[in-house]
Order: sequence, then C-alpha cells, then structure tokens
Amino acid sequence: MWLEGRVALVTGASRGIGAATAKLFAREGARVCVNYRANEAAARAVVEEIGAAGGTAVAVRADVTERAEVEHLVRTAEEAFGPVDVLVANAGMRVHLAPFLAYPWEEFEAKLLGEAKGVFFVAQAVARSMSARRSGAIVVVSSGLSRHPGDGFCAHSAAKAALDGLVRALALELGPFGIRVNTVAPGLTLTDATAFLPEAAKAASAQRSCLRRNAEPEDVAGAILALAADTGRHVTGAYVPVDGGVVMP
Repeated sequence: MWLEGRVALVTGASRGIGAATAKLFAREGARVCVNYRANEAAARAVVEEIGAAGGTAVAVRADVTERAEVEHLVRTAEEAFGPVDVLVANAGMRVHLAPFLAYPWEEFEAKLLGEAKGVFFVAQAVARSMSARRSGAIVVVSSGLSRHPGDGFCAHSAAKAALDGLVRALALELGPFGIRVNTVAPGLTLTDATAFLPEAAKAASAQRSCLRRNAEPEDVAGAILALAADTGRHVTGAYVPVDGGVVMP
C-alpha cells in the first residue's frame, strides 16, 4: 500500500475529485480526514463507503476560507489520527462565468481571495508539524485553465494561476524541511461541478485530448496519489496536467 500508516487530509472531499481521492487514499492504507463545508450527508457517505471497504476515515466540517475553522479542522484530524502527513488542497470556490468586460469586480475579488485563502490557511496549518517532523507532502488541485484560459473564466484562470505561483514558492521555502509541494491541474473532469456544461462543450473538450475523452475523478485522484506517495519523493514544485495530453508543458 502506497500510503500505509499515513494520515491524509483532503479538503472539499464530499464529492468529485476530493471524494475520489479520499477513497483511493484509504484503499492505499491512509487514515483520511474528509473535509466538507456544506454537504454533511455526502461527506458521511464517503466515510461510510471507506469504512465498508475496510478503511478508516472521519468527516470534519470546515470552511477553508476561515482561519479559525481551518485550525479546528487540522486539530480534529490530529486528535483522531495523529499529525497530518499528506494534505490535498482540493476545495474550490464557486465559478462565476461572464465575459471580462461584464465581469463584476466583487465576484472577481471573491474568487481570487477565496481560492488563495483555501490553500494558504490549511497549508500553513499542516506545514508547522510537517516541518518539525521534516516530512510531508502537499498537493494543490489547480486547473488547466490557469495556463490555457477559456472564454468567461477570467477569474477562475487568474485565481488558479495564483495558486500555481504559491505552490512554487512553498516548494522552495518548505523543501529544506522535507516537505514536497506540487500542483495537479485537471482538464475538464466529469463531476457534478461540470454537469452544467453543454454536451457539445464536453464533446469538443474530449476531442482536444490525445486520449479522446474527458477525465473521470479517479483519473485525477491517481495523479494526486503518485505525487503524495513516496513514488514522488524527489518531485516538488511540479505542475502536472491531468487532461489526456491537451497541455504538454
């Protein structure tokens, strides 16, 4: 098992990529803290599924844009399982789609601040004990739109690009403490968060992929696992697209 004996915290883990990652981590031996903000039933369903498969998990509510709630989240995870070895910063903020010329500044500002807080607070909280133990892995879930924007996604692209820059800075600063920090950048992934997209848009996205399909949540979870486990022990500061070859950095 790739994560035997590890403690993992996955934010935004009640659905989609976060839920798939929590389940995969548990199958690989990790004890998993399943973070959620609003959908308690979905988070508990993830925990129950993990338990039914022989894994160990706990659901903890926290808004990762609130520092006090993040401190409670990390403290609860530590009380349940011990210090966090792996953080997956997956929780994302709502996307408001609009052309730039009609984009409300308030929406733009909220997106940038929300995405930044959602990584900054939780990474800082877990990195304290990681640095003391001189070991840890942080994986931030970004988006292919951070480097290849689409119409109407100006705030999303800017916010995720900011996270990409933060990851590189953290990789540099935390590396001497044995902490690895990497980015996974999914392309269009078939979750409930993208269910609103027209089928024609999904089909066009699939055709741009070398593999001629869109990602499933499990595809992204697999890439996250590879970076979180010791298989990626000399990889840090990396930007890993999970889009079937649409972006080849």
